[in-house]
Amino acid sequence: MKTNAGSLKKGEFIRYQGDIWQVQKADFYSPGKGSALMKARIKNIISAKNIEYAFKSNEEIETLEVECVEMQYLYKDTENVYFMDQRTYNQFSLPLDVIGEPVKFLKEGKSYFVYVHEEKALTMRPALSVKLKIIETDAAVKGDTVSGAKKPAKVETGVTVMVPLFVKVGDLITVNPETGEYGERVKE
Repeated sequence: MKTNAGSLKKGEFIRYQGDIWQVQKADFYSPGKGSALMKARIKNIISAKNIEYAFKSNEEIETLEVECVEMQYLYKDTENVYFMDQRTYNQFSLPLDVIGEPVKFLKEGKSYFVYVHEEKALTMRPALSVKLKIIETDAAVKGDTVSGAKKPAKVETGVTVMVPLFVKVGDLITVNPETGEYGERVKE
């Protein structure tokens, strides 16, 4: 479907230079002279490359109809991550580099949202935070409570996260999967 670049929105998928790109940021810019521009940061779905591009606001852009489907995470191998659509039982795979950092925090059997276009998985929508159990960390030493001090802790997915000193083995914490940063300690 064709649309004017001036109406681009964050999260939309477009076809640009023959590839599928997702709009990461879109800002309308109107200089004093000349035509208005839509300054956009777009991410290539295949290569995960980000670029900045200024489209003329009246330039025709092909937007794609992409469905966001809730799928169950099955497993990963050395190259791909596998999901299953629980409605149709169809399986989809995504390359590890397309997902990026959030792949380290995926838990088998949990549901995640995957973007699908023409029966092909494009990428997944990372969660804002994930709940993970601490399986290994050092015990806090009494009196060793410097403000803001952190220690390494291994979570159930095998990744090491820096957490506050009061966190102990068995605690449930939230982690931002895009940055790998500790959020808070939570109850089950």
